[in-house]
Amino acid sequence: MGIYTRTGDEGQTSVIGGRVSKDDDRVEAYGTIDELNSFVGQAISFAEGEKFADIRTQLEEIQQELFDCGSDLAFVKINESKYKVKDELAERLEGWIDACQEENPKVERFIIPGGSTLSSTLHVCRTVCRRAERRAVTLGKHTDINPAVRRYLNRLSDYFFVVARTANVRQGVPDVEYVRSKKVFRK
Repeated sequence: MGIYTRTGDEGQTSVIGGRVSKDDDRVEAYGTIDELNSFVGQAISFAEGEKFADIRTQLEEIQQELFDCGSDLAFVKINESKYKVKDELAERLEGWIDACQEENPKVERFIIPGGSTLSSTLHVCRTVCRRAERRAVTLGKHTDINPAVRRYLNRLSDYFFVVARTANVRQGVPDVEYVRSKKVFRK
């Protein structure tokens, strides 16, 4: 099978159930998820050694789930029976977030993305994830989408924030605080 089909040369692409413009909100949403998945792959390449084995395993699972998110958003007509993303995935992320939070120092100020290479890459994942969520919200304003995808992306951006901090902790690298900020996070 050849990699090129030439079917998109006129600015259209195939989705599940039809063809749409390559700048369609649907393509923007699942394309941003694809971009996020690439950055997750990059983060995995930096999560070396035994101290990151759990994070590496989680990120590998997230990559599979991001493909599921993209697939669910690619349906032109709603087909709930074929949706892959369920609310349980967001709930599982909450468990991972809680476990990582136990390792992290309390946060009092906003955190500037940085620290270790792994942490910095996870912050990139967080920001791209938030954009993916915004694209899913935009798509959902004019067509039905799987709402579990939106919830998953929302929780996933929280996961990336927390695990970026955990990556720094495990490498003995302090978070970079926004020093001009007052203490905004309290008990």
